[in-house]
Amino acid sequence: MTAAAERHATLDARAMAVLLVCCTLWGLNQVAAKVALVDIPPLVQASARSGVAALLVLVWSRWRGVPIFNADGTLGSGVVAGTLFAAEFACIFVGLQYTTASRMVVFIYLSPFVVALGMPFVAHGERLTPWQWVGLVVAFAGVAFAFAEGFSAPAAGPRQWLGDAMGIGAALLWGATTLTIRATRLSNASPEKTLVYQLAATGLLLGIAAPLAGEALPRHVSALSAASMVFQTLVVTFASYLAWFWLVRHYAATRIASFTLLTPVAGLAFGVLLLAEPLTLRLALALAAVTVGLLLVNRR
Repeated sequence: MTAAAERHATLDARAMAVLLVCCTLWGLNQVAAKVALVDIPPLVQASARSGVAALLVLVWSRWRGVPIFNADGTLGSGVVAGTLFAAEFACIFVGLQYTTASRMVVFIYLSPFVVALGMPFVAHGERLTPWQWVGLVVAFAGVAFAFAEGFSAPAAGPRQWLGDAMGIGAALLWGATTLTIRATRLSNASPEKTLVYQLAATGLLLGIAAPLAGEALPRHVSALSAASMVFQTLVVTFASYLAWFWLVRHYAATRIASFTLLTPVAGLAFGVLLLAEPLTLRLALALAAVTVGLLLVNRR
């Protein structure tokens, strides 16, 4: 039976449960990274979690019989996608030093709009509809409104604008990574192989960048920071990504796309509840604008 024949047109209870768990975990991930920054520098943290997760995916692929090292012409595009992925997480982890986890997760979710804008250049049949253009304008207007807060009334400190800008940069890089995968031979590679490219490049490149940026291995790691790293590595970077790929294989992408709306909502809620981060009116309006925008962009 082909993959297309196996794909479900509608979401069953199991798929919805997995989606809810994934989106909740992704929202919580920014909070976990912020917590670990107390003991573990940003680039060291991102490198360590990605490197270990890459090894876990290799073990998983070996156990499942998924070829990773076969010559299929994806090496060049894999290096490009991996480099973009590494730069994205460098922006996220460094940016969390200057802005809140709540704000970071909202800005990161500009990525679907980057993909929507770029996809017509990759797949010429995927043109934006008028409603999708409205969604893009609404989302960007909301984010611009929230970004201006970093200059007028920064709740996270005088360099909040820098952290916010890195969140927007991460969104651009995430979108560019997605477009690279779609436009190259990686679109036909197994999800596990594509993920290994991204995680291995992030672990290697950020591992090299960390000492060049003056970061050193931590001498002391608290139990909370250690738990955060375990959560980020095993639960988020390894398990939830594989669960997402399973969903993409077995369910229609248009059905699962709207569930990603829950991620910035969960991230905002966790930041406020667990880190006591301020919930400003501008940020709440930005979240609402991004949510409405995503609904319109995914509208059929």
